Amino acid sequence: MAPSSVTILGGGNTAFAVAANLQLAGTQVTLCELSAFKETLAPLQETHNITLNGVARTGVAEISEVTTDLENAIPKNDFLLVIVPAYAQRAFGEAMVPYLREGQTIVMMPGNLGSLELFGILKKNQKRDITLAETDTAPYVCRKIKPDTAHIWGVVTALGLGVFPSKHGDAVRQVLNHWFPGVTLYPNVMACGLSAMNPIVHPAGVLLNAGRIEYSEGEFFFYGEGVTHSVCRLIYAIDNERLEIATALGLTLDPVDKAFSAAGFGPEGDLWTTINESKMLTQLKAPGNLDSRWITEDVPYGLAVWCKIGEQLGLQCPLMRAVIDLLNATRGEDLWKTGRTLEDLGIAHFDSGQLIAHIN
Repeated sequence: MAPSSVTILGGGNTAFAVAANLQLAGTQVTLCELSAFKETLAPLQETHNITLNGVARTGVAEISEVTTDLENAIPKNDFLLVIVPAYAQRAFGEAMVPYLREGQTIVMMPGNLGSLELFGILKKNQKRDITLAETDTAPYVCRKIKPDTAHIWGVVTALGLGVFPSKHGDAVRQVLNHWFPGVTLYPNVMACGLSAMNPIVHPAGVLLNAGRIEYSEGEFFFYGEGVTHSVCRLIYAIDNERLEIATALGLTLDPVDKAFSAAGFGPEGDLWTTINESKMLTQLKAPGNLDSRWITEDVPYGLAVWCKIGEQLGLQCPLMRAVIDLLNATRGEDLWKTGRTLEDLGIAHFDSGQLIAHIN
């Protein structure tokens, strides 16, 4: 049975949608943001109301508590859902540490291996008996359409979950499954992190649509128009490198087309069919420029991390490296240096056996 209350950390698109949907379902939600970003919660300060539209629950959700007071928000609930971009996870982790208590569970949605970085922060601060978990994608395809209004176009029907330490996996899955029905459990957080869907599709898709994105400022349907058969071929080739990394770690992961359909994004078939017959993905516009999270998050916290892991294990990842280098050239920025390092994750210099032993 799931707890009757939860603390959600974050103030963006998905944090608002999850907070509203869970509150409408009867869970008492504390929505907490860092004080540096308090403006994201400003539209809720008077009424605490988030209007939710779309395919999940709809209506006006009166959030139980809206706050930037971490000292109150962090210890009050056993489950903490951290729903922020990967580049904000470290800041949230460091801000949360002083107020964490034994027995709590922290879930990053999605994680992109952020649970491993958070473990290092907790270890440094001598925080023990805290379970860490992460999902492979966000639970909804959603956006804020107004400062106090969220819209959900689609619900992920098989949200993937990794738990650290892995022995607590099923207990965490049972709780999350109450809030997000259909949660499936990976053997560990490395399997979950390597199954993140955005780094597989977004960098390649944005690179091959760069001119159109800049010319139209994102005024086209990214998946329905931009992920063509030729773009899918590049995505498949990058995905093969991802699967080789998984195999080197003794993991068996679904290929990208099967993963997309299994999560409920679209019908079974090849990737082009799953995407083009998806009722949710085909409604999403492209990013307005090349400074989108689809690059600034999905490359340095996703694709580049995978490539570094693969090369540490002795694998060649030429297409991952090529896509990243080409994006660096188009943006005039070194994305290899802006995200997580293997030192941040606590797995630098590990061979495959050491890495798997650590995460299990």
